[in-house]
Amino acid sequence: MTTTTSDGRDFDSPAVLRLRDDLALALRAAAHHGLAEGVCNHFSVELPDRSGRFLLNPRGLLWKEVRAGDIVMVDGQGRQLAGRHPVEPTAMFIHAAIHRLCAKACVLHTHMPNATALTLTSDRCLDTTLSQNAMRFHGRTAVDASYNGLALDASEGERIAAAMGSADVAFLGNHGVVVCGERLAWAYDDLYYLERACMAQVLAQSTGRPLLPVAAAIAQRVCEQTLGERMQSDLFFEALRRTLEAG
Repeated sequence: MTTTTSDGRDFDSPAVLRLRDDLALALRAAAHHGLAEGVCNHFSVELPDRSGRFLLNPRGLLWKEVRAGDIVMVDGQGRQLAGRHPVEPTAMFIHAAIHRLCAKACVLHTHMPNATALTLTSDRCLDTTLSQNAMRFHGRTAVDASYNGLALDASEGERIAAAMGSADVAFLGNHGVVVCGERLAWAYDDLYYLERACMAQVLAQSTGRPLLPVAAAIAQRVCEQTLGERMQSDLFFEALRRTLEAG
Protein backbone atom coordinates (compact mmCIF):
# COMPACT_ATOMS: atom_id res chain seq x y z
CA MET A 1 0.00 0.00 0.00
CA THR A 2 1.41 3.39 -1.00
CA THR A 3 1.68 6.04 1.73
CA THR A 4 1.35 9.55 0.32
CA THR A 5 1.33 12.88 2.18
CA SER A 6 0.22 16.24 0.80
CA ASP A 7 3.83 16.98 -0.19
CA GLY A 8 3.87 13.79 -2.26
CA ARG A 9 0.80 14.69 -4.28
CA ASP A 10 2.57 14.65 -7.67
CA PHE A 11 4.24 11.27 -7.05
CA ASP A 12 2.20 9.76 -9.91
CA SER A 13 2.44 12.69 -12.32
CA PRO A 14 3.88 11.91 -15.79
CA ALA A 15 7.13 13.79 -15.11
CA VAL A 16 7.76 12.08 -11.79
CA LEU A 17 6.77 8.68 -13.17
CA ARG A 18 9.42 9.12 -15.87
CA LEU A 19 12.03 9.99 -13.24
CA ARG A 20 11.00 6.98 -11.16
CA ASP A 21 11.40 4.76 -14.21
CA ASP A 22 14.82 6.23 -15.03
CA LEU A 23 16.01 5.87 -11.44
CA ALA A 24 14.92 2.23 -11.34
CA LEU A 25 16.69 1.64 -14.66
CA ALA A 26 19.93 3.16 -13.34
CA LEU A 27 19.79 0.87 -10.31
CA ARG A 28 19.20 -2.24 -12.43
CA ALA A 29 22.00 -1.19 -14.78
CA ALA A 30 24.37 -0.81 -11.84
CA ALA A 31 23.48 -4.31 -10.67
CA HIS A 32 24.02 -5.59 -14.23
CA HIS A 33 27.48 -4.00 -14.32
CA GLY A 34 28.52 -5.37 -10.92
CA LEU A 35 28.40 -2.05 -9.09
CA ALA A 36 25.85 -3.07 -6.42
CA GLU A 37 26.55 -4.40 -2.93
CA GLY A 38 23.81 -6.44 -1.27
CA VAL A 39 20.81 -4.23 -0.53
CA CYS A 40 23.08 -1.33 0.48
CA ASN A 41 23.95 2.00 -1.22
CA HIS A 42 21.58 4.43 -2.85
CA PHE A 43 20.73 6.49 -5.93
CA SER A 44 18.60 9.61 -5.74
CA VAL A 45 17.28 12.30 -8.06
CA GLU A 46 15.74 15.63 -7.13
CA LEU A 47 12.30 16.51 -8.44
CA PRO A 48 12.24 18.99 -11.36
CA ASP A 49 10.57 21.71 -9.27
CA ARG A 50 13.70 21.86 -7.06
CA SER A 51 11.48 21.84 -3.97
CA GLY A 52 14.03 19.88 -1.96
CA ARG A 53 12.09 16.67 -2.47
CA PHE A 54 13.84 13.76 -4.12
CA LEU A 55 13.30 10.19 -5.26
CA LEU A 56 15.29 7.37 -3.71
CA ASN A 57 15.58 3.59 -3.89
CA PRO A 58 13.92 1.85 -0.92
CA ARG A 59 15.37 -0.21 1.87
CA GLY A 60 15.67 -3.96 1.50
CA LEU A 61 15.51 -4.51 -2.26
CA LEU A 62 18.30 -5.76 -4.49
CA TRP A 63 19.02 -3.22 -7.19
CA LYS A 64 18.30 -5.76 -9.91
CA GLU A 65 14.69 -6.08 -8.74
CA VAL A 66 13.83 -2.38 -8.37
CA ARG A 67 11.06 -1.04 -10.60
CA ALA A 68 9.41 2.37 -10.80
CA GLY A 69 6.70 1.26 -8.37
CA ASP A 70 9.34 0.59 -5.69
CA ILE A 71 10.84 4.09 -5.70
CA VAL A 72 10.04 6.36 -2.73
CA MET A 73 9.80 10.13 -2.37
CA VAL A 74 11.36 11.96 0.58
CA ASP A 75 12.02 15.54 1.62
CA GLY A 76 15.19 17.23 2.80
CA GLN A 77 14.32 16.59 6.44
CA GLY A 78 14.10 12.86 5.98
CA ARG A 79 10.35 12.53 5.95
CA GLN A 80 8.96 9.91 3.59
CA LEU A 81 6.31 11.54 1.42
CA ALA A 82 5.27 8.67 -0.84
CA GLY A 83 6.10 5.07 -1.59
CA ARG A 84 5.29 1.60 -0.31
CA HIS A 85 8.72 0.69 1.11
CA PRO A 86 10.74 2.08 4.06
CA VAL A 87 13.87 4.24 3.66
CA GLU A 88 17.33 3.31 4.94
CA PRO A 89 18.69 5.95 7.40
CA THR A 90 22.19 6.50 5.96
CA ALA A 91 20.63 7.19 2.56
CA MET A 92 18.72 10.11 3.98
CA PHE A 93 21.65 11.69 5.76
CA ILE A 94 24.11 11.46 2.85
CA HIS A 95 21.75 12.23 -0.01
CA ALA A 96 19.74 14.97 1.66
CA ALA A 97 22.92 16.86 2.56
CA ILE A 98 24.44 16.61 -0.92
CA HIS A 99 21.21 17.63 -2.65
CA ARG A 100 20.80 20.60 -0.31
CA LEU A 101 24.36 21.85 0.21
CA CYS A 102 25.96 20.94 -3.13
CA ALA A 103 22.90 21.66 -5.31
CA LYS A 104 23.22 18.33 -7.12
CA ALA A 105 20.25 16.98 -9.09
CA CYS A 106 21.40 13.33 -9.18
CA VAL A 107 23.40 11.64 -6.42
CA LEU A 108 24.72 8.09 -6.92
CA HIS A 109 26.51 6.44 -3.99
CA THR A 110 28.18 3.05 -4.35
CA HIS A 111 30.83 0.82 -2.85
CA MET A 112 31.81 -0.43 -6.32
CA PRO A 113 34.95 -2.60 -6.10
CA ASN A 114 37.76 -0.84 -7.93
CA ALA A 115 36.82 2.72 -6.99
CA THR A 116 36.47 1.66 -3.37
CA ALA A 117 39.84 -0.11 -3.57
CA LEU A 118 41.49 3.19 -4.47
CA THR A 119 39.92 4.89 -1.43
CA LEU A 120 41.93 2.45 0.70
CA THR A 121 45.28 3.66 -0.69
CA SER A 122 47.36 6.57 0.54
CA ASP A 123 46.33 8.58 -2.55
CA ARG A 124 42.65 7.87 -1.75
CA CYS A 125 41.49 8.42 -5.35
CA LEU A 126 41.89 7.96 -9.08
CA ASP A 127 44.84 9.42 -10.98
CA THR A 128 43.09 11.39 -13.71
CA THR A 129 46.21 11.61 -15.87
CA LEU A 130 46.45 7.88 -16.58
CA SER A 131 43.81 6.20 -18.79
CA GLN A 132 41.57 7.99 -21.28
CA ASN A 133 38.57 6.99 -19.16
CA ALA A 134 40.22 8.60 -16.14
CA MET A 135 40.88 11.84 -18.00
CA ARG A 136 37.16 12.60 -18.32
CA PHE A 137 37.24 13.22 -14.54
CA HIS A 138 40.23 15.56 -14.54
CA GLY A 139 39.47 18.50 -12.26
CA ARG A 140 36.10 17.02 -11.30
CA THR A 141 37.03 14.99 -8.22
CA ALA A 142 37.26 15.61 -4.49
CA VAL A 143 38.53 13.47 -1.63
CA ASP A 144 37.03 12.99 1.81
CA ALA A 145 39.96 11.38 3.58
CA SER A 146 38.32 11.22 7.02
CA TYR A 147 36.29 8.08 7.65
CA ASN A 148 34.00 8.57 10.67
CA GLY A 149 31.90 5.40 10.62
CA LEU A 150 28.36 4.94 9.30
CA ALA A 151 26.52 8.11 8.31
CA LEU A 152 23.79 7.87 10.95
CA ASP A 153 23.28 11.56 11.68
CA ALA A 154 22.82 14.80 9.79
CA SER A 155 26.23 16.17 10.75
CA GLU A 156 28.03 13.28 9.06
CA GLY A 157 26.06 13.79 5.85
CA GLU A 158 26.86 17.50 5.96
CA ARG A 159 30.56 16.76 6.53
CA ILE A 160 30.61 14.53 3.43
CA ALA A 161 28.77 17.21 1.43
CA ALA A 162 31.29 19.84 2.54
CA ALA A 163 34.15 17.63 1.38
CA MET A 164 32.45 17.16 -1.97
CA GLY A 165 31.86 20.86 -2.56
CA SER A 166 31.40 21.62 -6.26
CA ALA A 167 33.04 18.39 -7.49
CA ASP A 168 31.10 15.85 -9.53
CA VAL A 169 32.85 12.87 -7.94
CA ALA A 170 33.85 12.36 -4.31
CA PHE A 171 36.12 9.54 -3.15
CA LEU A 172 35.19 8.73 0.44
CA GLY A 173 38.19 7.34 2.29
CA ASN A 174 37.81 3.71 3.43
CA HIS A 175 34.22 3.83 2.21
CA GLY A 176 33.20 4.26 -1.44
CA VAL A 177 32.32 6.97 -3.94
CA VAL A 178 29.62 9.51 -4.76
CA VAL A 179 28.97 10.52 -8.37
CA CYS A 180 26.68 13.46 -9.16
CA GLY A 181 25.24 14.91 -12.34
CA GLU A 182 22.56 17.08 -13.92
CA ARG A 183 20.72 14.12 -15.46
CA LEU A 184 20.49 10.46 -14.55
CA ALA A 185 21.81 9.33 -17.92
CA TRP A 186 24.90 11.51 -17.54
CA ALA A 187 25.49 10.61 -13.90
CA TYR A 188 25.17 6.90 -14.64
CA ASP A 189 27.54 7.17 -17.60
CA ASP A 190 30.10 8.81 -15.31
CA LEU A 191 29.59 6.16 -12.64
CA TYR A 192 30.16 3.36 -15.13
CA TYR A 193 33.28 4.91 -16.65
CA LEU A 194 34.64 5.88 -13.24
CA GLU A 195 34.68 2.22 -12.23
CA ARG A 196 36.26 1.29 -15.58
CA ALA A 197 38.97 3.91 -15.05
CA CYS A 198 39.60 2.73 -11.50
CA MET A 199 39.76 -0.89 -12.68
CA ALA A 200 42.40 0.00 -15.28
CA GLN A 201 44.49 1.79 -12.65
CA VAL A 202 44.20 -1.08 -10.14
CA LEU A 203 45.23 -3.57 -12.85
CA ALA A 204 48.13 -1.40 -14.00
CA GLN A 205 49.37 -0.93 -10.44
CA SER A 206 49.15 -4.69 -9.84
CA THR A 207 51.82 -5.28 -12.50
CA GLY A 208 54.40 -3.52 -10.34
CA ARG A 209 55.65 -1.65 -13.40
CA PRO A 210 56.02 2.16 -13.42
CA LEU A 211 52.93 4.04 -14.59
CA LEU A 212 53.16 6.65 -17.34
CA PRO A 213 50.70 9.54 -16.93
CA VAL A 214 50.03 12.19 -19.56
CA ALA A 215 50.49 15.91 -19.05
CA ALA A 216 47.75 17.62 -17.04
CA ALA A 217 46.93 19.85 -20.02
CA ILE A 218 46.10 16.80 -22.14
CA ALA A 219 43.95 15.31 -19.39
CA GLN A 220 42.08 18.60 -19.11
CA ARG A 221 41.49 18.70 -22.87
CA VAL A 222 40.09 15.15 -22.87
CA CYS A 223 37.77 16.10 -20.00
CA GLU A 224 36.50 19.11 -21.94
CA GLN A 225 36.01 17.00 -25.06
CA THR A 226 33.98 14.43 -23.14
CA LEU A 227 31.77 16.95 -21.37
CA GLY A 228 31.32 19.05 -24.49
CA GLU A 229 28.92 16.53 -26.02
CA ARG A 230 26.93 14.10 -23.86
CA MET A 231 24.97 12.37 -26.63
CA GLN A 232 27.04 9.23 -26.03
CA SER A 233 25.81 9.20 -22.42
CA ASP A 234 22.17 9.46 -23.51
CA LEU A 235 22.64 6.73 -26.14
CA PHE A 236 24.24 4.43 -23.57
CA PHE A 237 21.34 4.92 -21.14
CA GLU A 238 18.76 4.21 -23.85
CA ALA A 239 20.68 1.11 -24.93
CA LEU A 240 20.52 -0.08 -21.32
CA ARG A 241 16.78 0.61 -21.28
CA ARG A 242 16.27 -1.53 -24.40
CA THR A 243 18.45 -4.44 -23.34
CA LEU A 244 17.64 -4.62 -19.63
CA GLU A 245 13.90 -4.24 -20.13
CA ALA A 246 13.99 -6.84 -22.89
CA GLY A 247 15.73 -9.24 -20.51
